[in-house]
Amino acid sequence: MLIKSRSLIFTVIYNLSAIFYGALSVLLIPLPLRFRHKIIISWTTFAVFLARVICGVRYRVIGAENLPARGKNVIVMSKHQSTWETLFLQGLFWPASTVLKRELLHIPFFGWGLAALRPIPIDRDNPRAALKLVKQKSVHRLNSGYNVLLFPEGTRVAAGTKGKYARSGADIAIASSTPIVPVAVNSGLFWPPKDFKKKPGCITVAIGPAISPEGKTSKALILEVENWIESTMDTLKP
Repeated sequence: MLIKSRSLIFTVIYNLSAIFYGALSVLLIPLPLRFRHKIIISWTTFAVFLARVICGVRYRVIGAENLPARGKNVIVMSKHQSTWETLFLQGLFWPASTVLKRELLHIPFFGWGLAALRPIPIDRDNPRAALKLVKQKSVHRLNSGYNVLLFPEGTRVAAGTKGKYARSGADIAIASSTPIVPVAVNSGLFWPPKDFKKKPGCITVAIGPAISPEGKTSKALILEVENWIESTMDTLKP
């Protein structure tokens, strides 16, 4: 009962803050892009803070020495179990553009704020053309000084399960000669996908050494990323 009550309080404040930042993002349009991005990204930090204070969802980061140096752009490929990492990784790898489904941008207020974070939307109704466009936009973002964040499984998966790893991120890495930083996260244990309740506990975020795309095929590259993430997932404990 306590978990349900805390989750309800979190959800109400979370949604109200999304409305506020969504409206704010429209007012900030005349400001320089990077400055506007920095202001709106503070919402993701606030949401992570809310989850910790209200629901007891804490976190720890291991492998912080593998974070890219300033000015060294990377492609971040992360395990995807929850909404939590979509919020947290935005701040950890700032500035970052996230590859996401286009429909999210159509949500009032939330979508407006999301658009201010320079995401890379993908049209799932036309996958072949979408992947080509995502590749072009991702390379452009990298050349503009942004990291690119994507979830190779494509959607959230329950804790203890694995989705199919798509090669699109590996294709982007090869096309742009950009290293991939793999991330393992067990957020689904505490913020399960498609579940209202948030359970108290400590999420572990493991950041791996950068993986170079040099001399590799997209198949070999994504397999290396998948092996690191999934083998690391086996070691993460609540």
